[in-house]
Amino acid sequence: MTKLARRRFARREDLGLQRGDFAILARLHTPQRIQRFLDRVAVNHEIGGETTLSVQQVLLQRRAHCIEAAFVAACALWVHGERPLVMYLDCDPCDCPHVVALFRANGCWGAISKSRGEGLSYRDPVYRSLRELAMSWFHEYLDERARRTLREYSVAFDMRDLAPELWVTSTSACDEAQDRLGRLRRFPLITRRSEKTVMSSLR
Repeated sequence: MTKLARRRFARREDLGLQRGDFAILARLHTPQRIQRFLDRVAVNHEIGGETTLSVQQVLLQRRAHCIEAAFVAACALWVHGERPLVMYLDCDPCDCPHVVALFRANGCWGAISKSRGEGLSYRDPVYRSLRELAMSWFHEYLDERARRTLREYSVAFDMRDLAPELWVTSTSACDEAQDRLGRLRRFPLITRRSEKTVMSSLR
């Protein structure tokens, strides 16, 4: 656990961000504003190779894929006194995992998200559990052959448990942060029997 893990509001000096970058996050004071900002950021198609950009690098390069956008969203939430939570969604090996930032309102869960795929973005805070939230993506989570591949969801992870230099200001790939999320405890969304039915029915 980092020394910042109990700090409710992230200050600029805590994060190590430049004034301009921190000012951008300071303007994103609701989940809806964060989502609109990320919608304007270009999708990171990783043309030059795989990336895991930090918050700072996303703001500099103005491109992001799912985990990179989740880092930005979590950081912005933290700046405004909300817990910087993320959730890892895992899938069949034929597809790619997904990461979203979480927030709560009136006791319900919502999510901020960016994806190359259709239908995997923002969710309003109307879901009573993380499982219910994760299931909201099930029918839209498709591989290149239009097979439904979503299989598991993780516990909510508080990004304050990682040092900011691992995901906020790193100038190199945030591999350690990505690996930590990949090791989170996960729970199945469908049974083995259902999994076989779903995969075979779409072939």
